[in-house]
Amino acid sequence: MRKFLMYAVAAVLAAGLGAVLMPSGASAHGAMMMPGSRTFLCYKDGRNPQTGAIEPTNAACAAAAAQGGTTPFYNWFAVLRSDGAGRMAGFIPDGQLCSGGTGGPYNFTGFNLPRSDWPLTHLTAGTNVRFRYNDWAKHPGTFSLYITKDTWSPTRALAWSDLESTPFSQVTNPPADGGPGTDDGNYWWDGRLPTGKSGRHLIYSVWSRSDSTETFYGCSDVVFDGGNGEVTGIRGGTTTPPPTNPPPTDPTTPPPSSGSCTAMFNVSQAWTGGFQAEVMVHAPTNASIGKWTVTWTWPGAQTLAQSWSSTTTSSGSLVTAKNAAWNGTVAAGQYVTFGLLGSGTAPASVNNLSCSTA
Repeated sequence: MRKFLMYAVAAVLAAGLGAVLMPSGASAHGAMMMPGSRTFLCYKDGRNPQTGAIEPTNAACAAAAAQGGTTPFYNWFAVLRSDGAGRMAGFIPDGQLCSGGTGGPYNFTGFNLPRSDWPLTHLTAGTNVRFRYNDWAKHPGTFSLYITKDTWSPTRALAWSDLESTPFSQVTNPPADGGPGTDDGNYWWDGRLPTGKSGRHLIYSVWSRSDSTETFYGCSDVVFDGGNGEVTGIRGGTTTPPPTNPPPTDPTTPPPSSGSCTAMFNVSQAWTGGFQAEVMVHAPTNASIGKWTVTWTWPGAQTLAQSWSSTTTSSGSLVTAKNAAWNGTVAAGQYVTFGLLGSGTAPASVNNLSCSTA
C-alpha cells in the first residue's frame, strides 16, 4: 500500500493534478497477471519508474488514457461490477466486455478499443502454464478463463459471440502467493492452455466472488506463437514471466495449510469521513480452530470507531480483534466474520494483517 501511495503522490506532483482517486467503495480488487490483462500491462507500461506518473509508451495504452484519463491506470485492479453476481452475456453489452460495462467505479471504456497493438503475451497452445491473478484484496470465489473463437479479429471490439461458450480453465479458491495490497501478490493455479489455437486471441477472465455479488472482468491479449509467457509492447521491451515458485501442482490439489487461521479484510461501504468493513477469519483446510486473534495496522490516519462479533481494541495504529464467546470455534475449511466501523478515509487494504490461534 505504501508503494502504491508513493506512485499516486508522485503522479500528482508530476502532472500538477489536485488528486489521484483511490478505491473507496470497492471491496476486492485484482486482475490477470499471467497472461496480463490490458489494465495491468498498461499500468506496467505507463508508470514512469522515476516519478510514478502515468506516461504510456504503448500506443494502445496511450489511446486508452486519452479516452478515460489516467485514474483507471492507477486502479488497474478495479474492473468490477459490484452487482455482477457472475453474470456475463445479457448483463454487460457487446463491445464493453473489457471494461466490465460502464457501471464500475472508474472509466475503463478505453480498454475496449479494437486495436492490434495492445501489450501482448506470447504462448504455446496446449501447454501447461501457471496462471496468476493479482490479489490486491483477497476473497473466496471462482476464476474462469475463456478464449476467443478462431473467427475473432482484434480489429473489432469483443462481443460475447466471439468467445467459446465454456471456460478452458476454471478454479475455485486457489492458493495465493504474497500480497494482498501489492503489485506482485497473486492467486495462482496450474492449467492447460487451449489446444489447436494459433495467432492472435483474447483470454477473457471472470472472477466471481462467493461471499458477495462483486464480479471482476478482464481482457488479456495473447498470441499463440510458441512463446513461454514473454510480454512485448510495454516499457522496457520484452519481459519474461517470473520463475514458478512454489513448483507446479495438480490444480485440483488443495493448497497446503499452515495449521493456523487466515484473515481477509474488506471495506463494504465508504462515505466522507468513515467506512464499514468486514473481516473474514478462515480455519485451515485440515483442522478446526477453537479461538482466534486478528491484528492489523492502519495504513493512514484511520481509527476504530465500533466493532461487532468480536472483542476489538486499538493501540495507536494497531488493531487487535479476538473472537466473541460464540464464534471462536471454526470448522476446518470454514470461516466466520466480524464487522467494524472506522473513522477516516476508507483504506484500499490494511497493513500487517495476520491471524493466530494463540
